[in-house]
Amino acid sequence: QVQLVESGGGLVQPGGSLRLSCAASGVSLSAYWMYWVRQAPGKGLEWVSNIEPYGGITAYADSVRGRFTISRDNTKNTMYLQMNSLTSEDTAVYYCARDPRLFQRTVMPGRIISLADFGSWGQGTQVTVSS
Repeated sequence: QVQLVESGGGLVQPGGSLRLSCAASGVSLSAYWMYWVRQAPGKGLEWVSNIEPYGGITAYADSVRGRFTISRDNTKNTMYLQMNSLTSEDTAVYYCARDPRLFQRTVMPGRIISLADFGSWGQGTQVTVSS
């Protein structure tokens, strides 16, 4: 059974940092493009970042570029999202997800409708930025 489990969320003050982790079981993440997406209260799903299977290619939404860093450790079957200089606009539930296809990026940032667009996804971790 494929399972993705996010961790590392919490309450942080504006300007603070958090590091999210996404640990996988039942699937080797090394063959997949991986994604972080988020959903703020009352809003739709927003693409945050993605990373290719070997970690050499990354991309970020304009809203997080320069503040967030995506990475992966395939030996640990885990992906990360380092989030710095957090603002209230970053408050959301953060989900990790994998592409439905091996070694392909088929989920495009502007076309994400729901988590069902992905091959598998986690339960989400809440990030709240507030003073």
